Amino acid sequence: MSTPTQNQFLPYGRQWLDDDDVAAVLEVLKSDWLTTGPKVSEFEEAFAESVGAKEAVAVSNGTAALHASVHALKIGPGDEVIVTTMTFAASANCVVYQGGTPIFADVDHSTLLVDLASVEAKITDRSKAIIAVDYAGQPCDWDSLKTIANRHGLALIDDACHALGGSYKGRSVGTLADLNTFSLHPVKHITSGEGGLVTTNDSELARQMRIFRNHGITTDHRERSEQGSWFYEMMDLGFNYRLTDIQCALGLSQLKKLNAWVERRQEIAKLYDTAFAEIPGITPLNLKEEVSHAYHLYVVRVDSNILGIERSELFNALRAEGIGVNVHYVPVHLHPYYRDNFASEPGQCPVAERAYQEILSLPMFPMMSNEDVQSVVDSIAKVISSVHTDS
Repeated sequence: MSTPTQNQFLPYGRQWLDDDDVAAVLEVLKSDWLTTGPKVSEFEEAFAESVGAKEAVAVSNGTAALHASVHALKIGPGDEVIVTTMTFAASANCVVYQGGTPIFADVDHSTLLVDLASVEAKITDRSKAIIAVDYAGQPCDWDSLKTIANRHGLALIDDACHALGGSYKGRSVGTLADLNTFSLHPVKHITSGEGGLVTTNDSELARQMRIFRNHGITTDHRERSEQGSWFYEMMDLGFNYRLTDIQCALGLSQLKKLNAWVERRQEIAKLYDTAFAEIPGITPLNLKEEVSHAYHLYVVRVDSNILGIERSELFNALRAEGIGVNVHYVPVHLHPYYRDNFASEPGQCPVAERAYQEILSLPMFPMMSNEDVQSVVDSIAKVISSVHTDS
């Protein structure tokens, strides 16, 4: 057995925390407010300003951000929402939480972003909204999606959990749809441990989401404390989707580093691009013009006919080399839950299904050194060379 290329396991993504982050959290831990306190609105205002949106609503995770969005749009039983299938399950689950039906659209072969023709073909008189995902960190064609949505009277949700710090035609991700959702999971661009946000320019939708995250109650503990009141009213059936002051303090500290970290992700992507231009059979996804890709993921397609090795074999071999490759994603319509409950089946999104057999996510996070990037490339070259040598 050969010696692994990477001495220490290199994950596909990870958080980056420093002393400033620790100090920000410690300050809150010593304060009077651990949750529903002043750091929540401070974080919301800073985040909204950073993307150029009027409002930001902080919630407990990216799934809660999606759920709050479809609830604010009053999606309910009998309603259909068009959702790309090449995404994490939460993009569709949020519709089901509201009693609606997700209708799965296929993706473009070269980018794995939602296919516009597929979206148009899936619209019916029951359609209420479109959820498009900025897959891997590359923004969708939002002008075209807006045209489709306007023509059919549909709302637009940007599942932007991959794309914080990106832009489309000079406009920041976070301002491209009616509602824009983000995740603050540790593998994302910034983290609060767990957390999520929704940005919007619609103050009424923001108000509804703030009530929804607090059990459907119109005031939170801090507001009642400031008013010297105990009285509250539950106006709707909501959830406890609040984000704590502890997490908001961490998010505020991390937000200051976002631009530099996105720039580093883009630098890593260019190093990969240059390397894979020399390795036939490993093909990065296409980069569209007029976008700034935020590179939550760096995804390549594996051509088994050229390499002589299947994606699954390459995955296992790279893991043995200490390279934490991953696969994003199993198309949502192929999951047993959706096959059992929504009659989805193989063949309905053929481009996504084919891509799923070929894609591989390589390590991508700003703490990576150039040597780490080279280690990933060397490991891929080593595995390919061993296959050709053995044959």
